[in-house]
Amino acid sequence: MDYNPLAPDVRRDPYPYYAALRRDQPVYRIEALGGAYAISRYEDVLFAVTRHDLFSSTGFSGTNIDGRPAKMMIFTDPPDHTRLRNLVNRGFTPRMVADLEPRIREVTRELVDRIAVAGTTDLVADLAMPLPVTIIAEILGVDPAHKEDFKRWSDWIVLDFFNQISEEQQPQYESDMETFKQYFQRVVEERRSQPRADLISALVRAETEQQALTADEVLVFIVLLLVAGNETTTNLLGNAVIALLEHPDELAKVRRDRALVPNLVEEALRYDAPVQFLLRRATEDAELAGTAIPRDAMVLAIFASANRDERRFPDPDRFDVTRDAQGHLSFGHGIHFCLGAPLARLEAAIALEEIIGRLHDLRRVEESIEFIDAPFLRGPKRLPLAFTPIETAVRS
Repeated sequence: MDYNPLAPDVRRDPYPYYAALRRDQPVYRIEALGGAYAISRYEDVLFAVTRHDLFSSTGFSGTNIDGRPAKMMIFTDPPDHTRLRNLVNRGFTPRMVADLEPRIREVTRELVDRIAVAGTTDLVADLAMPLPVTIIAEILGVDPAHKEDFKRWSDWIVLDFFNQISEEQQPQYESDMETFKQYFQRVVEERRSQPRADLISALVRAETEQQALTADEVLVFIVLLLVAGNETTTNLLGNAVIALLEHPDELAKVRRDRALVPNLVEEALRYDAPVQFLLRRATEDAELAGTAIPRDAMVLAIFASANRDERRFPDPDRFDVTRDAQGHLSFGHGIHFCLGAPLARLEAAIALEEIIGRLHDLRRVEESIEFIDAPFLRGPKRLPLAFTPIETAVRS
């Protein structure tokens, strides 16, 4: 067994490796990652992400703000996490997410309108990326016209997390990150003087109310929301469509019964998780599955493997849109459960309804799929598809 999440073969298809880990070495020491421990079984992953007192989210690199490290909420424990989570929850209440449904439908239909008559599309570039980026930009209160910049900045931040920026890329990375900081620092200053009904204004108010947030924390929140607000849904949509095309009988089921779409979203999340794993740090000597984990060791909690654990999900490698996929860990669990999960679910459901309802005879035009570079995320870089243009489909 030689599992390394950075290895090209693993990133191309990690699931055989996960199966071997669950079967043979459910707690596996990854020499290539400085002795980090990968945990792969559902019960152990659930325990690790629930017990933040034993497996902490702290101790990992944050985002650099003018050369100073600033921590994202996902890298904090209570009480800091509780304070930050309570503040940003204001922008993601169930009512606020539900109120976004008409706008999400409008944006989705506009995007599908543009591709529906063409007969071909890169689903990532034409729908899966611009939809969530547009919505999170509007929630934050920034101009969606910059969505390509937001996506590029988000991709750099994700690559930087695992130090995957090459020497050749470094100048462009530094230039883009400086542009990013200047852009959002300018937006934050504007909201201080002229508040609006948007999330950045709410964060700025929290900064001024008894210093609930520092200025750096406001900017880091924007980074987190920008990354999480587009990467998860983009990858979820790409992975879901790939799974449907690889399982035409399941696609046919959803075509016959659109009420299955919410269940399709959950099964897609379980089957091929947009976030494959996250990191934790052991706060003391611990033991999982009979293996000792020393204090301060880095732990990879592999959500995507837990989701395919046969102890929790029977016949886990089968994609089944009628399966009860509740309990999957693709959005995490406990205090770090994904803040934007309801939004991602809603965006994905609406987009899949439009894809299934309007793009007929959908098929891939390239045999191989290149996945994004970040090892802890999974989704196609591009997804060229062909289909019957809607006018032709209606006439026939």
